[in-house]
Amino acid sequence: MPPIVIPKHLVALCQRKPERAAWLESLPRVVSELVARWSLTFNNSPNYEGGCAWVVPALRADGTPAVLKLGMPHMEAEHEILGLRFWDGNPTVRVLESDKVAGAMLLERCSPGTSLRELPEPEQDGIIAGLLRRLWRRVPSPHPFRPLSVMVEHWVQATLADAKRWTDPGLVMEGLATFAELSPPRSGDVLLATDLHAGNVLRAEREPWLAIDPKPFVGDPCYDATQHLFNCQGRVLADPAGTVRRIADLLEVDSERVRLWAFARAAAEPRDDWEPTNPLARALRV
Repeated sequence: MPPIVIPKHLVALCQRKPERAAWLESLPRVVSELVARWSLTFNNSPNYEGGCAWVVPALRADGTPAVLKLGMPHMEAEHEILGLRFWDGNPTVRVLESDKVAGAMLLERCSPGTSLRELPEPEQDGIIAGLLRRLWRRVPSPHPFRPLSVMVEHWVQATLADAKRWTDPGLVMEGLATFAELSPPRSGDVLLATDLHAGNVLRAEREPWLAIDPKPFVGDPCYDATQHLFNCQGRVLADPAGTVRRIADLLEVDSERVRLWAFARAAAEPRDDWEPTNPLARALRV
């Protein structure tokens, strides 16, 4: 097998942490092993535009098109395989093969595979909402999925550790307080995708649209509206209340909790540059 092509953005991400650097170093060997074990051929050209994984289209021995995905060590995506197995294609891509230790999946390939970004944002709203309502299910106990509060606490600790770079400490502290208010478990908690936006919804044949790349946590459905809102920042900045209310109404959830979750994320979620999201946080603040 020829040397695999690794996108520059993935190399840069992996250079930040030792465990990711080790994963990157092992990637060629692991890919070679999986190609042999799962009897795959592929064109060696990653087709994923960003994110935290190495992804290529592949063919199985019987000619079935698939996608080979290996995810770098990533706290939020730790249970992606389990989540996709739980949803089992309704309404996500299906897992054909997996290796939990390697963080590897052979996935159903969407055809034509164009993303929901091809549609205007107002049209995206209804499709995103429909997918989320189908994804939200109670998970029978015992189950392996972590509560949303675990991810929030991970963010809180990272943000607090970066306090010297905050450009608006009052705004950040208000966001952290809102996280503390919202994150405790509630009786209506369900399994969330947590990262569903137009770039993670692909046009397919089995269904018109399928979700990819979930980061499953059990928590408040109102949280799951926020990633799509963040991908529609122009609309949110122009009409915060109206845009939040539209998405919440389509999802049939509490618009005030959606606003609070979006504000907390915009104000206090860890990031490389604290300044650009401040206007969004201020727009979402009452």
